[in-house]
Amino acid sequence: MFDKGPYLLGIDYGTESCRVAICDVQGRPLTFAATPYATSHPRPGWAEQNPEDWWNALQASTHRAIANAGVSPAEIAGICYDATTLSMVAMDDHGVELRPAIMWMDVRATDQAARSENSESVARLYNGGGTAPAIAEWYPFKAAWLKENEPETYARAAHLVDAPDWVTYKLTGEWTTNINSAALRMYYNRDKGGWPTDFYETIGCGDVFSKISDRVLDLGTPVGTLGTIPAQLLGLRPGIPVAQGPGDAWAGQIGLGVLDPGSMALITGSSHVLSGQSEKEIHGPGFFGSYTDGVVPGQYTVECGQTSTGSVLKWFTDNFAADLVHAARKVGLNPYKLLDEQAQQIRPGSDGLVINEYFQGNRTPYSDSRARGIISGLSLMHTPAHMYKAILESVCYGTALNLRSVNAAGMDVTRMVACGGATKSREWMQMHADVSGIPITLTEVGDAVVLGTCMLAAVGAGVYSDLHDASKNMVHEIDVIEPDQARHDEYSFYVDRYAEQYQTLQPMIHEVVDHETEK
Repeated sequence: MFDKGPYLLGIDYGTESCRVAICDVQGRPLTFAATPYATSHPRPGWAEQNPEDWWNALQASTHRAIANAGVSPAEIAGICYDATTLSMVAMDDHGVELRPAIMWMDVRATDQAARSENSESVARLYNGGGTAPAIAEWYPFKAAWLKENEPETYARAAHLVDAPDWVTYKLTGEWTTNINSAALRMYYNRDKGGWPTDFYETIGCGDVFSKISDRVLDLGTPVGTLGTIPAQLLGLRPGIPVAQGPGDAWAGQIGLGVLDPGSMALITGSSHVLSGQSEKEIHGPGFFGSYTDGVVPGQYTVECGQTSTGSVLKWFTDNFAADLVHAARKVGLNPYKLLDEQAQQIRPGSDGLVINEYFQGNRTPYSDSRARGIISGLSLMHTPAHMYKAILESVCYGTALNLRSVNAAGMDVTRMVACGGATKSREWMQMHADVSGIPITLTEVGDAVVLGTCMLAAVGAGVYSDLHDASKNMVHEIDVIEPDQARHDEYSFYVDRYAEQYQTLQPMIHEVVDHETEK
């Protein structure tokens, strides 16, 4: 059928842009193309994007990717996609968007989320085993907000979909609910009977199920084929098989080959996401899940997250190392590399400087939106290099603390597989391994998210039988960073202090945050 190839087309709808990648069936990218779009913030805590901008960005990125790769549309064997989850789109019965999408970072539904504290539903197990407060960004709370604050829009919405399911419709004309969004962000649980209607009724949107497709599909399942009109707009051939896609972070987990118990995906950037598989259902404080069938059928997905990681490092370099950054870039040097070299001269623990990186709150293990950063142990001997190293260490401490939570619940993590911005620093990756005591594997394709979508496209097109088969052929490990046991032993003391200092200061931090909010 194919003169060359076949090739796979992966679509990644991130927060800032739509990226399109074309890969071969060995998982090696031919090209990437990205087109940005804007986020609006109509009120404090709100974040919206225009789905029309998403669609225009996909057209631009796809045309550019095809041209750059030098392949014919006839050589594309399959398509899949990911998108930011928790990004809700209201559409009428003709598939027309009724308002801007309410984005994942939008926290307008705080009051609706608080109602879930009155629920005795089994759904609450997904939030720290029932001990953690619900997160306002999650789907049912946004649905309840829309019903109460924009009732006309809610009434007209025949479909209220998460962003990945918007992509499904735009490409194929099919209405589905992907199991990844359903399980991880909508409280769907096949082991417990599916949709927790009692939970939704407590929140105030028990009628939303008429707006949710009951066709809940596992990832990689063939959804349909690329329609004639979208094919014309995208410069592709109609009839290409389209596979069911997930949320973006879990496309990254797939692209790292983390498909079996024992491994944990470490997806780094402005924040950290930790995600892995368990062979059995587990729940407990300090993590989210485990989510039934959320990534791999028959398994359970466990999730942890650090809200501010790379963003804290950027905050420091922008505000306190601007001279060094400017001087380094002036002579063509990487300023982070220079700072890494300076940090290497400082012993573990940064001479007593301990930071909590909760500058924008804490997702896990505390699920505390009122958390804020802490810097303790400062003395006159400390330098900017100490502060830089202590920030690096704080992120590693947070990762280690999250691993303690999942291990305590019975999930034995024996390795991490990492991707994203932090992997550009060998020193920081070594620190992650040393602090956690767990080896870290690096893979050939650093952009694991779009690789994950191409793997799903391969499964949906029948190139590979399932995700494990795709992983064996498309994910290639290139390095393993082993922990230094002596440094791990030394860092254990500081991880304990890191945990204790936040727990000790939490009441005072909340008091200050509440005082500032009331101003």
